[in-house]
Amino acid sequence: MTGDVLIMTKDAELQVDFVGGAVGHRLRFGGGRGQDLAKAMGLRKGKTPVIVDATAGLGRDSFLLASLGAQVTMIERSDKMHALLRDGMEAAAREGGVIGEIIERMTLLHGDAKDLLPKLAGEAVLIDPMHPPRKNSALVKRELRQVREIVGTDEDAADLLRVALEHARNRVVLKWPAKADPMEGVRACSHQILGKSTRYDVFMLG
Repeated sequence: MTGDVLIMTKDAELQVDFVGGAVGHRLRFGGGRGQDLAKAMGLRKGKTPVIVDATAGLGRDSFLLASLGAQVTMIERSDKMHALLRDGMEAAAREGGVIGEIIERMTLLHGDAKDLLPKLAGEAVLIDPMHPPRKNSALVKRELRQVREIVGTDEDAADLLRVALEHARNRVVLKWPAKADPMEGVRACSHQILGKSTRYDVFMLG
């Protein structure tokens, strides 16, 4: 859920913006299927998996994947975050054009992914839980602290990952801080894609 686009209004409420800001910039200049997330999820020439984003947050990763042609089902269990996503998607759909087409490839579900994943059987499942506290003293961005205040700490992240590994068809991807220790209680990943601050632990299945 980290790294999503957040916009502050006068009353300090968060909004999801799929039209402008960093999302719009990434849509125009992000690098297409060569981006780390796209490669981790298995998007390549001639291959576009059906994706489940099990921890949707504010939807930036889902929007990126949908912009590359994937059908994406988002799951969010926080009532407030789900409402923010719904409002953001409705506003983006009204924009029409390319943005509207991308939103049409996104489906939003409200509930616990551990309960919903067995019913969805997605080809590729993305898990981006609230990340562990940083080992250095640098303050997390104010906006991301606000997200943590809304959704809390995903203490069941390992349980979710195990459910995903059992029910995904082709792969599960854990989005994790680049220097963080592997998630405890789950098997070793098949390979990793490393970025400057983020890494993708890819678990190939079958």
